[in-house]
Amino acid sequence: MDANTVIAAVSIFTAGITIAIGSVGPALGEGRALAQALSAIAQQPDEASTITRTLFVGLAMVESTAIYCFVISMILIFANPFWNHFLQATSR
Repeated sequence: MDANTVIAAVSIFTAGITIAIGSVGPALGEGRALAQALSAIAQQPDEASTITRTLFVGLAMVESTAIYCFVISMILIFANPFWNHFLQATSR
């Protein structure tokens, strides 16, 4: 295998692992946050608007982790900085 094939394989594998791990963590966190918010609303229905607003802000912050992992995986696949380095090294 040449260097380009190795870089391509490692980039695709790393992007897949990044998405796999980077989406499982936030999904579990969001599920737990939603369960706790529903429990809090059931105990204090008068505070439902405050709890819901705080829940949405927290969910947005948790979801940003998954979005960062998605961006990193897209960079690894489509804008990998190692491609140019190895293409120049092999053309010499």
